[in-house]
Amino acid sequence: MPVHKVLVVGGGITGSVLSLALAQRGTDVDLVEISPQWFGVGHGITVQGNALKALRSVGVLERVLARAVPFDVMRLRRADGGLITELSTPHTGGPDLPSTAGALRSDLQNALCDAVYAHGVQVRLGLTVERLDQSSEQVDVTFTDGSTGRYDLVVGADGINSAMRGLIGITQRPRPVGMSIFRVVAERPAEMDCAEVYYGGPRFKAGYSPISASQCYAYLLDENLDASLIGPRAPLALMRERGAGYGGTWGKVIASLPDDTAVDYRWIEAVLVDEDWHRGRTMVIGDAAHACPPLIAQGAAMCMEDAVLLAELVTGDEPLEKALDHFMSRRLPRVRMVLANSLQLAAWEINPGTPGADPARIMSETLQSLTAAA
Repeated sequence: MPVHKVLVVGGGITGSVLSLALAQRGTDVDLVEISPQWFGVGHGITVQGNALKALRSVGVLERVLARAVPFDVMRLRRADGGLITELSTPHTGGPDLPSTAGALRSDLQNALCDAVYAHGVQVRLGLTVERLDQSSEQVDVTFTDGSTGRYDLVVGADGINSAMRGLIGITQRPRPVGMSIFRVVAERPAEMDCAEVYYGGPRFKAGYSPISASQCYAYLLDENLDASLIGPRAPLALMRERGAGYGGTWGKVIASLPDDTAVDYRWIEAVLVDEDWHRGRTMVIGDAAHACPPLIAQGAAMCMEDAVLLAELVTGDEPLEKALDHFMSRRLPRVRMVLANSLQLAAWEINPGTPGADPARIMSETLQSLTAAA
């Protein structure tokens, strides 16, 4: 029997897409988000074609693309800005969609938030799940404000640091990869028309992507610096110091930033629940189940694919247990491959000169394999 009432825990990209996909299939959906405010924040995001396909399936693609910047190539450059090569990017969402789009994360999240409300999802902010009690027929949930609810399925979409993982008995935890990332939003130079990556400089690499008509997203991949720097207000002076030696458009973008620019700094972590993500009528998806270094730009796409497929299967004719097993048989091999290849790229970045290292090949092969249906 299909599920009729679902609780989604976490209102980010994964939880929003899942809530929309379920509501569009007639499911009664409650969405809880621990933040007391629910709107798009953050830096830029690279959205590959398979993510655009998922956004189209829940009806928000046109709004996202109205502000995003689509492109079908990426360029690899030397640290001084000289061109190494230009690569065509596989159309992972099909030939009728751009292979890639750069977007402001807040534009994407705001489009999802508005659509979630418009489709009648019951959104509750400033709380999350405190306790789960399930039987073969239902899940009784106690929330952190003392209220309760009864559901056919509870889905944790609460990110890499998921509390839901532990609540349902999954013990895997994220681990540092050995890389960190500085990220800023800046004015977009006129010559920037696609994502570009700079190799061979003093750090692992630098790069950028256009994300709107007037803005771009620039980043620097570095070793793990002091953990006290982690957060949304790292000093711009430190990013400039660590990025000294990168020229071209990247150097131009960083030099143009006002001194009070907000710099987001994070250690990059990874996690994979390499077993079933469900425990009875409870489960985790998205970054709560699998999160990879952002070296193939497939993190958001894998999350959205999870959400769309899960909604399709649990509202179908199969019993829930069979639907969830079917879901795992389709999702786990795909996300395992993306994570393994992302970690391989990270290892090559951390250990330059590794015999046989070929980042362009592994990126291209990964994306080409993702042109197959999720």
